Amino acid sequence: MDHVAEPADAIRVLLVDDDALVRAGLTMMLEAFDDLRVVGAVTDGTEVASAVNTHRPDVVLMDIRMPGLDGLSATESLRRRKDAPEVIVLTTFDTDEHVLRALRAGAGGFLLKHTPPREIADAVRRVAGGEPMMSPEVLRKMIGMVSGADPGRERARAALDRLSPGEREVARLIAGGRTNQEIAGELLMSTATVKAYVSRIFTKLSLTNRVQIALLVHDARQ
Repeated sequence: MDHVAEPADAIRVLLVDDDALVRAGLTMMLEAFDDLRVVGAVTDGTEVASAVNTHRPDVVLMDIRMPGLDGLSATESLRRRKDAPEVIVLTTFDTDEHVLRALRAGAGGFLLKHTPPREIADAVRRVAGGEPMMSPEVLRKMIGMVSGADPGRERARAALDRLSPGEREVARLIAGGRTNQEIAGELLMSTATVKAYVSRIFTKLSLTNRVQIALLVHDARQ
């Protein structure tokens, strides 16, 4: 996909969806924003690895249901890479109950396909910047889908016990959907300090994003 000009700091987006109309709509929608660029679009999960190698996106918008390799499996495979881009799963919330599998694999969140354009653009920006893109209400609703179904409560509690008290408090606020700035204000510390706490949590617990932290805190509370 060729562009006449692309700002040096534009967020590069790869689309993965088997519906041509969805791909075209998302492309038009995202290209309307100066800081976003759709650098590629593929139709199946089997094409993701090659497309990422070619286009080097910052964010992948990943459909779940595709005829070959589904988006959940493609997300799991992609997030194992050292240089993995962020992933936002596209879903129809009421039917795609397995979206939690993608989030546990490291996806940065999910979007409903009928989400308004500006909200999609904001979500891409937030995920590209390492921030959670789902509201606390949406996160609670998704977590509720599997409440009581995960046997890993003790494992989750043991993992959180490896954190310092300060790190556990930051993890708790992340689970509540707070941004770094909001956590800094609540705990009376700088945003840079919060970022350092988040980085240590990722390292100690072998996690890759904030959604995984939120899910771990949820599992520990069950």
